[in-house]
Amino acid sequence: MTVVPIFWLFLGILLALATFPGTVELLLVTIGGILPPRKKSPSTNTAGRTPQRFAVVVPAHNEEGGIQRCVTSLRACEPLGEYFSIVVVADNCTDATAARAHAAGARVLERRDLQNRGKGYALDFAFNLLLAEGIEAVVVVDADTVVEPNLLSEFRRLFANGADAIQARYCVQNPEASIRTRLMNVALLAFNVLRLRGRERWGLSVGILGNGFALTRDTLCAVPYDARSVVEDLEYHLRLVRRGYRVRFADATSVRGEMPTSGSGVTTQRARWEGGRFRMIAEVAPSLFKEVLSGRLTLLEPLLELLLLPLAFHVTLLLFTLLPPVVFLRLYAGVALNIVLWHILAGIWVGNGSLKDVAALAFAPVYVLWKIALIPALLRSTKKATEWIRTERTHS
Repeated sequence: MTVVPIFWLFLGILLALATFPGTVELLLVTIGGILPPRKKSPSTNTAGRTPQRFAVVVPAHNEEGGIQRCVTSLRACEPLGEYFSIVVVADNCTDATAARAHAAGARVLERRDLQNRGKGYALDFAFNLLLAEGIEAVVVVDADTVVEPNLLSEFRRLFANGADAIQARYCVQNPEASIRTRLMNVALLAFNVLRLRGRERWGLSVGILGNGFALTRDTLCAVPYDARSVVEDLEYHLRLVRRGYRVRFADATSVRGEMPTSGSGVTTQRARWEGGRFRMIAEVAPSLFKEVLSGRLTLLEPLLELLLLPLAFHVTLLLFTLLPPVVFLRLYAGVALNIVLWHILAGIWVGNGSLKDVAALAFAPVYVLWKIALIPALLRSTKKATEWIRTERTHS
């Protein structure tokens, strides 16, 4: 009989504990995501509560290369039959973003504040102004984005059905540009489509992804958008669910953002997103855990979602869990790795992906190694105050 050294046993258990919440979350949302959607419940709203005056807010920092395309796609949306406006927040811009947005037909708000910089500040600035003007709902679309023509009409339909907050599908505009953007497309089909379908199926708040989301006036007044971290969307969503609000999923419409293809743009974007997420885990997970233990079980899934590491790191830890010569640990890691695989394939399926997306999985090991190499930049991005640094893209 082989005696397992204490070190191996301790290491394996530690890795299993680190990945177990994420494994449960992946299983939960994968099963929910592939099940047929629930039948829609009768509307709990009234005609008086249905927002009539919409504002689409486009936060932009030095986005002269793509802002006109974004505004043009918004102007092409199906008419709501009522008032709506497109508002571009040119935040600390040093280029022609404001002029090009105005030329494309948007209202432009120029914001100058070199001390308080970031997307959260820009959105809060615009929201406060628009609420004072009587706007009844806001939609947030990133400046590098094109939208489906039914985006606003689909949001209005869900608001009429009682939604307080809504998130559309958020997908990749340029998956053909490089192998990285193809793999990003695969990742977002799982992260931004399958997982949201799964949460919607279980009656949970689906989350806010920072692009393609909408909030009613009442929601904003009850929970002001004063999130200031680099992942202000995640921060704000956690505030919403703690206050008892649920974000609904607009599965019938989407926004598509342009992803960087190479160079510093890729490193900047990934380090910013994931470094900010790790900081949120450290800051928020302990208090969420305490609230769950105190009986607020509605916060259990948001806690599991927060503890789910980016898939590259989740998979890496599971592979290390296979190393200790302990049967139950290897069994757990094997099952968990299979859940990851089926999660990714299910995301491609429900997200209407293609065989090219499946074929791109052959490059996943290289992608994982690249993500591991980003750890130093990721750690730098966990700083409390991180500037809004524009992601370099090919159209610039």
